[in-house]
Amino acid sequence: MNFSLLKVYTLFSLALVASHAVNPDVYWKSVLPNSPMPKAIKELVQTTEWSEEKNTAVGVGEDGVAVHTGKPGKHTDVGIGYGPNPFIYNYAASEDQLKDNPNVAFFFLENDLHQGTEMKLHFIKDDQKVTFLPRQVAESISFSSNKLPQIYNEFSIKSDSMEAQYMKQTLRECENKGIQGEEKCCATSLESMVDFSTTTLGKNVKAISTEVNAKESTPLQKYTIEGAKKLAADKAVVCHKQKYAYAVFYCHKTVSTRAYSVSLVGADGTKAKAVTVCHTDTSKWNPKHLSFQVLNVKPGSVPVCHFLPEDHVVWVPY
Repeated sequence: MNFSLLKVYTLFSLALVASHAVNPDVYWKSVLPNSPMPKAIKELVQTTEWSEEKNTAVGVGEDGVAVHTGKPGKHTDVGIGYGPNPFIYNYAASEDQLKDNPNVAFFFLENDLHQGTEMKLHFIKDDQKVTFLPRQVAESISFSSNKLPQIYNEFSIKSDSMEAQYMKQTLRECENKGIQGEEKCCATSLESMVDFSTTTLGKNVKAISTEVNAKESTPLQKYTIEGAKKLAADKAVVCHKQKYAYAVFYCHKTVSTRAYSVSLVGADGTKAKAVTVCHTDTSKWNPKHLSFQVLNVKPGSVPVCHFLPEDHVVWVPY
């Protein structure tokens, strides 16, 4: 389902009267002049100047990379609809997350990450894009589960709607503690995402996202790994796009993480560069986390990997 477009001109105007907001694109270039902005972020950045006269509509849609397989125990498809976020590792899987679902997260073992491995994938394009709000605007809007009634009212969301449930879940995930050793942040603006990533990794960083050479969602089909290039060893910041009324990312830095760029080619010739994250130490994860159930492995026993949807971002040092 999709969030309806939400008109928030009044909120933006109040925030911008007090302070003209810096265009997020300008902020990126000032902090990361040598790091190109990945496609996933470009699509969420307002390219026009913000002013108190500007009328702006924002909305949220569902996104993801769908995966199906015929190899039980090796590659398994898992749902990421409403329920615990599979990219947050202190949650147990809900009962319906193992069901076949067009929006899925894909977990596999690191030893499958080599040339010639075949996987059935379905890359889904998000038709309804939201945008980042400038930091001054985002910080002027309540972002707390304690303020849910106020937030619903500001965005004209009915409290018993699915939109409200998604927003409530996002706030809960942002406010809960991460696993031991994890640094986390929910970035409500591009500026806050950049600041968190550069604070934890240093300013010599680059952001990378999955890119599929197709304008529309690709059909479910077999993809073959042509190669895998390691992007970082042991440290990276991964930012997962959340379901909310404007662009919000759950960003976390975990130890013992390896990031890869994986070249894929589909049966119909579609090319993809898929960002993959492998977690080499899962001993602190919830023992009932989705990945352990679908791969039939125990916490801390083997590295667990997953592809990232096109609108998620990995930050790595260089």
